[in-house]
Amino acid sequence: MNKILGTIVAVIVAAVVFRASAFIVDQRQYAIVFALGQIKEVITEPGLHFKLPPPFQNVVYVDKRILTIDTPQSDRVQTSEKKNLLVDSFVKWRISDPRRYWVSFTGSERAAQERISSLVRDAMNQAVNKRTVNDITSRERDRAMEEIRVAVQERVKEVGVEIVDVRLKRVDFVPEINSDVFRRMASERQRVATEQRSIGAAEGEKIRADADRQREVLLAEAYRDAQKIKGEGDARASAIYAQAFGQNPEFFNFYRSLEAYRASFRNRSDLLVIDPSSEFFKYMKNPAPGRSQR
Repeated sequence: MNKILGTIVAVIVAAVVFRASAFIVDQRQYAIVFALGQIKEVITEPGLHFKLPPPFQNVVYVDKRILTIDTPQSDRVQTSEKKNLLVDSFVKWRISDPRRYWVSFTGSERAAQERISSLVRDAMNQAVNKRTVNDITSRERDRAMEEIRVAVQERVKEVGVEIVDVRLKRVDFVPEINSDVFRRMASERQRVATEQRSIGAAEGEKIRADADRQREVLLAEAYRDAQKIKGEGDARASAIYAQAFGQNPEFFNFYRSLEAYRASFRNRSDLLVIDPSSEFFKYMKNPAPGRSQR
């Protein structure tokens, strides 16, 4: 009976010792093993591990994941143009060296966040102070964020922290200068619109002038070709007339006289003062002079 009881007690003691000595490290955590208040070991790999039971050794866990600092209030910074901006940012960070992190902040995540936030504000002021509003809102925004991240990383690497990313979520003007900025932006847009309209008008005049020039050239070339064709036609008609009327000169004279009579006596009111015995009335007096001669 005593032997069985001793065995049970031994099993219970062994289970208690095992429970006090064994611990599990999650893949999302680091485990820091302390021996009498001093850091003895840092465990970074997940799984089952062992230590001496308390009070000889104890374990503290710190987060291994990427953490976020997202302050609810915007930081007021000034640009190189002496314009005040409200910048809303967030920081992604993680613990890279648990030993240094514990020594620096005693495992307090709040203390680490406050330190990082202070450094981010300082680096942000330096990055924004040397840039214009346009730079920080558009052209050099990415460069400014990377500059802030590098600057903060240089100052926190000794405390076991890594800055993964720094982002400017929102950049806004302070309320007292919003109206001035909007008026300036409207004036700038108006200036650009006027400039674009002027450029468009100049291009339009250039296109119209070129079209008018081409039109004049086309009309001149068409008139030249038409006159050439007309001249060739007149020459050919004259040749045909000459050939036709050359075969019978008397008929040609008779035909020309008829044309002259038709043009002269077109209207009843026409008045012609001429000698009746003139050559003009030759074919009126004798329509077939050739026959009379025969």
